[in-house]
Formats: sequence, structure tokens, C-alpha cells
Amino acid sequence: MPTSIRLAPEIEERLDFLANKTGRSKAYYLRELIERGLEDVEDYYLAAEVLERIRSGEEEVVKAEDFWRGLDA
Repeated sequence: MPTSIRLAPEIEERLDFLANKTGRSKAYYLRELIERGLEDVEDYYLAAEVLERIRSGEEEVVKAEDFWRGLDA
């Protein structure tokens, strides 16, 4: 799926430098960054949503000892 993004000039310069030094394309490195970073970004934002639900009382919190006790049965 073709996608376009705007990069700050400093980031584009770094990307150009890396691509030129390694002989790989900028697209290769952008794909690598997205594939490796997407899981971290998902974890962060999804955890932030859960934290907000906990703070607002919409999400139940279970003590660790109660959680593990329930798994023994």
C-alpha cells in the first residue's frame, strides 16, 4: 500500500545518509522502522487507554495474589 509522509528535514537527512552509506533504499528503512516500532506504539497507546479507564473507575483492577489464586483451581 503506497503511503506518503512528511519528514522533518533533519530526519530526511539522516535517512538519506543511512541509505547512501548502506546501499539500501529509504523505503527499506521506513518499512523497518514501522514494523519494529508499531508494536511498541500499540502497547503504549492501548495501555494509556486502559489506564484512563482504571482512573475513571470503568476498569476493574485485581490484586496479583487474587489473580494467581484463581489460576490454581
